[in-house]
Amino acid sequence: MTLEAQCRTTAAAAKRASQRLATARGDAKNAWLQACADAVTSRAADLLRANADDVKAAPEYGLDAAAIDRLTLNPNRIAGIAEGLRQVAALPDPVGEIIDGGLRPNGLSVRKIRVPLGVIFFLYESRPNVTADAAALCVKSGNAVILRGGKEAFHSNAVLHSIVAELLPKFDLPRDAVQLVNTTDRAAVGHFLKWNDLIDLTIPRGGESLIRRVVAEATMPVLKHYTGNCHVYVDASASLPMAEAIVVNAKCQRPGTCNAAETLLVHAAVAETFLPQVGKALTEYGVEIRGCERTRRLIPEACPATDDDYATEFLALILAVKVVDDIDAALAHIDRFSSKHTEAIVTADLAAADRFTAVVDSAAVMVNASTRFNDGFELGLGAEIGISTDKFHARGPCGLRELTTTKYIVVGSGHVRG
Repeated sequence: MTLEAQCRTTAAAAKRASQRLATARGDAKNAWLQACADAVTSRAADLLRANADDVKAAPEYGLDAAAIDRLTLNPNRIAGIAEGLRQVAALPDPVGEIIDGGLRPNGLSVRKIRVPLGVIFFLYESRPNVTADAAALCVKSGNAVILRGGKEAFHSNAVLHSIVAELLPKFDLPRDAVQLVNTTDRAAVGHFLKWNDLIDLTIPRGGESLIRRVVAEATMPVLKHYTGNCHVYVDASASLPMAEAIVVNAKCQRPGTCNAAETLLVHAAVAETFLPQVGKALTEYGVEIRGCERTRRLIPEACPATDDDYATEFLALILAVKVVDDIDAALAHIDRFSSKHTEAIVTADLAAADRFTAVVDSAAVMVNASTRFNDGFELGLGAEIGISTDKFHARGPCGLRELTTTKYIVVGSGHVRG
C-alpha cells in the first residue's frame, strides 16, 4: 500500500469513528477519560523510558534547550497529564447544548445546538503531553482526531497513544476515534491536507514554518497562531515590586512557550527606578536584554535593540526592552509589532487598564497578571488544543466548546411555507 493510500485509509476510518462519536454518551466519554488518567499514572515508568529515548536523540534533530525542555517528561509533568485528563472529564459536555431557541409564531420549534466538528487533523511538535490533551478534548467534544506528532517525540507519543486508544473500546467508543500517524515522512502531512471530504479542521501547533506550510496547503479550515510575540507594559502608576514579579515570571518561568513575554515596555516616569532593578533580576536568571538607547543608559549591560528584535519571538532567555513616553506610545508599539497573541499591562490606574484592554487587539489581554496565564488549563478550559489568534470561529485558548460548531433543529407539524 502506498503512503497516500495508508493516509487515506486512516482518514476514512476517522470519518466513520466521528459518526459514531456524534451519539456517544457523555458518561462513557468521562469514564474513558478517568481510566486514561489512571493508566497514565500506572504506566509512568513506561512513559519515562520512552521519553528518555526521545530526549537522548534530541540533539540529532537540532533541538535547542527550549525545545528539549518542551519535550522532556518527569514525574510532575506526567502527574499533570493525568490531572489534565481528569479536568476534562469534570467539564460539562458541550455536545447537544441548546444555545438558543424557542417557538415561532407559526408554531415551528427552533433550537440552535452544539454539535461536533467531525474529524480533526492535529499536527504538533516536541510536547508529548499534547497527545493526551488533544485526544481528551477531541473525544469529549465528539470529534475523531488524527494525531501527527513530531519525530523528536515519536517514542513518547506512541506510548501515550497506546494508553488512550486501547481503552476506547472498553467504553463502547470507536478505537479509530484517536489515531496516531506512524510515519515521520513529511509527505504524509501533504496527503492529509488534501482531503476536505474526510477532515473538517486542521490544527497545527508548532513552529511558524510548520504552520505556514499547513495554511498554504490545507483545503479545509485551519485553527492556528503563527507566533507569540507577547508584550508586558509597565505603566506610570504600577506597583514596581508587582511589575518586577510579573515581568520575571512572564519571561523566565518557561521562556520556550508561545505565551512567554518577548518585549517589555516601560513608562518613562518609572523607568529610572524600575529598569535597573528589573534588569538586575532578569540578569540573575540569565536573560540577555536588548534595549533602546534610554534602556541602555539605565541597564549598561543591555545590547542595542533593533526593529527586528522588537518583532521577534525569541523563545529563549532574551528580552527586548523599550522606554515609552506614555500609554499611547506603548499601544502604538504593540499595534506595530504584536502577533496578537497575549499582552499585559501592570497598572494601578483603572482608566489606563480599561484603555489598554479596549485598544489592544490580541486574543488575550492581561491586567496585573503574567502573560503565562493565556493557557487553557489556567483559564478553566481543563486543557487546550491550541491558541488561536484568528477572529472567526475561535480566538484564544481552544478547549471543548471551540471544537464544536452549531446546528439548527427545526420541528414542525406538517408546516409548509406560503
